[in-house]
Amino acid sequence: MKKTFKAQNIACSGCSNLIKSSLEDSFGTIEVNLDVEPKEVTVEITDDTKEATFKEEMKTLGFEIIE
Repeated sequence: MKKTFKAQNIACSGCSNLIKSSLEDSFGTIEVNLDVEPKEVTVEITDDTKEATFKEEMKTLGFEIIE
């Protein structure tokens, strides 16, 4: 199922491109909404383990999930 997370430190399309290029191989298509505050990232999540991994990977890139 697709799940949307709110994330810190996403400022521009460069951030969006970094997230997509770094994580799409592992998580499939990722959508980043730059038009809201805080920014939103939507990704296909199939289980709790994958969700935890996604959040950790985002944090590693400098974009901590806040909701």
